[in-house]
Amino acid sequence: MRARTAALPLLPVLLLLLQGPAAIGGDFGGDYSKLSGIIIPGYASTQLRAWSVLDCPYSPLDFNPLDLVWLDTTKLLSAVNCWIKCMWLDPHNQTDHPECKSRPDGGLSAITELDPGYITGPLSSVWKEWIKWCIEFGIEANAIIAVPYDWRLSPSMLEERDLYFHKLKLTFETALKLHGGPSIVFAHSLGNQVFRYFLEWLKLEIAPKHYIQWLDQHIHAYFAVGSPLLGSAQTVKATLSGDTYGLPISEGTARLLVNSFASTLWMLPFSKYCRADNAYSKHFSGRSRHGYHKYHCEDQEFRSNFSGFPTNIINIEIPSTHAGFDAYPSVAEVAEANLSNAECGLPTQLSFSAREIADGTFFKAIEDYDPDSERVLYQLQKSYHDDPIFNPLTPWDRPPIKNIFCIYGIDMKTEVGYYFAPSGKPYPDNWIITDVIFELEGSLFSRSGDLVDGNPGAASGDETVPYHSLSSCKNWLGSQVNITRAPQSEHDGSDIQVEFNVEHHQGEDIVPNMTRSPRVKYITYYEDSESITGKRTAVWEIDKANHRNIVRSPVLMREVWLQMWHDIHSDAQSNFVTKGMRTVIGIMGKLGVHWLSTVNIGIFLGMFT
Repeated sequence: MRARTAALPLLPVLLLLLQGPAAIGGDFGGDYSKLSGIIIPGYASTQLRAWSVLDCPYSPLDFNPLDLVWLDTTKLLSAVNCWIKCMWLDPHNQTDHPECKSRPDGGLSAITELDPGYITGPLSSVWKEWIKWCIEFGIEANAIIAVPYDWRLSPSMLEERDLYFHKLKLTFETALKLHGGPSIVFAHSLGNQVFRYFLEWLKLEIAPKHYIQWLDQHIHAYFAVGSPLLGSAQTVKATLSGDTYGLPISEGTARLLVNSFASTLWMLPFSKYCRADNAYSKHFSGRSRHGYHKYHCEDQEFRSNFSGFPTNIINIEIPSTHAGFDAYPSVAEVAEANLSNAECGLPTQLSFSAREIADGTFFKAIEDYDPDSERVLYQLQKSYHDDPIFNPLTPWDRPPIKNIFCIYGIDMKTEVGYYFAPSGKPYPDNWIITDVIFELEGSLFSRSGDLVDGNPGAASGDETVPYHSLSSCKNWLGSQVNITRAPQSEHDGSDIQVEFNVEHHQGEDIVPNMTRSPRVKYITYYEDSESITGKRTAVWEIDKANHRNIVRSPVLMREVWLQMWHDIHSDAQSNFVTKGMRTVIGIMGKLGVHWLSTVNIGIFLGMFT
């Protein structure tokens, strides 16, 4: 479908936007300068600094207060044992190592580059480009607010130790008082889980009749980028065999370190069909606010395979025994099915779904063979199942925020399942991965390239989070959805495809009946502004966008800013910015103010009609 629309390069758009008040109704009174942007970074995306003195024998480098710990590759290479002490937390109570402790840095500098330097800076850049663009656009320094946190901690410990959610609430309230308008939330990866917990925590801090009012007053829009809405399979790999994430340490060391962080379990995969009671419903139903958040699973969980994922997350060989299985019937049933192997003296291979990982069944099954399982079970129970606010390992409902944009990359090769076996080595290297199951563009295959049976989605994930998890936010859309597919690159509008009022059934994916050119990267927009009065929901799928690098994508920045400009344009006749022509991107800061004199305002405003 050809669209009669056009777009401008980003810099002129924002310079126009920042010229002054624009006529707009609603919650920021026609003045774009009243808005603030609040950034919630993801896992391992906040600098940690030493808060103690640690003498490092056999190394010329020691740790002193305010020294960079995460991430200082120089000290990691020259004083790895000291570095580990400063990163490590007690696995049971999440306290610091007796000899060293670290705390999150503050401000925008804490999230721009993790390891500043000529070589290491670009390699560890996270939000730097995003913030650089904001500066080039002329946005005031106090209008962009980073809310870093200690990404090693469980959600309840973030509040208990650092009062993080109290401080986050004050951040929103201060931004409103300072600028006079609501904030726009940008969250990436684990930052979305943090924001979700904040919304649940807020329910118990504010009177119920004022909760929605507070949200409407303080939050204009929520951009959820790369959110692991149903967790990630890679978390299990990190927990069981270690994942170095490119750091110069062994997998065993990485496993010891990651398993000391309670936050690791925050990203465990869990079933889309199982929910748990939360403290809010218990509080107002007269039940105890504390206690085990029992899972309640739909019949679909037991009628279908894989808990809504494309395959079982874990397939593992363990010595044949029934010990410890009585309390976990699903494990006992699998073991019984493999009894013939046991009779022959062969290892028993057990398979575990996302539900059996999140509820502890898997870790209980290997408790006799893995010394870390006791700690994982303890933290899983204490920090998640018994969380005083709610169990975070449950599916999301649409947050009650006016405008939500769920954005993620698709069609990257993404790990979705693993085969483990005993390695014959001592802990922490006691498991090896014998095979990996990947998803890629609607197919499942093993590490050797063989196709694997299962339930692949219409697309694949973003190289870190599976598609089924990322796309779970499509359930936030209503029964009628408008879908648009457009090229990411410069285009004249002739390649745009549009479907209006596509029927959407809750719990099912939405797959557009649209064509693809193998040489073109697309953005597919799913948009709904009718299902909930006064609220808009959009899902953007960006082809070949990597999980970590998506926040540095010029394409994403272009679309975000055009949508924001649309929101303040008084003559906009559509609920979302149209997807017409797009000009060259990626040269924003070099374009210069002189572009203003060449802008065809009439063509630009045509985007919103």
